[in-house]
Amino acid sequence: MLIRSVADCSHTRVIDRSVLCELLHPDKVPEAAGLGCSIAHAIVSVGESTLPHVLDRSVELYYILEGEGEMHIGNEQEFVRAGQIVYIPPKARQYIRNSGTGDLVFLCIVSPKWQEGDERLIT
Repeated sequence: MLIRSVADCSHTRVIDRSVLCELLHPDKVPEAAGLGCSIAHAIVSVGESTLPHVLDRSVELYYILEGEGEMHIGNEQEFVRAGQIVYIPPKARQYIRNSGTGDLVFLCIVSPKWQEGDERLIT
């Protein structure tokens, strides 16, 4: 049985400027080696946003756990809040802005698994 806790996961600021921990990644957790996706826990602080970026090959899902924000995908913008999931297709320019009064906390589910070479910032 594999059980992972966010409390045991080290958070760091990543390329898109979110604070993130790789909760379950098949390359980093040996027991999850056959998993076809990766799952990260992300935090965007009050007044902050991630940098615009794309994943060239992977689909990304954001499942909002806490807070609220503005999701930007391509030319679209929508308000998001806890309990919602957002589908982000490959090659879509995306970023999320915390528009709430507390941390914006969400799971990033990436399929196939997140790989550094798949993500790039957009200026």
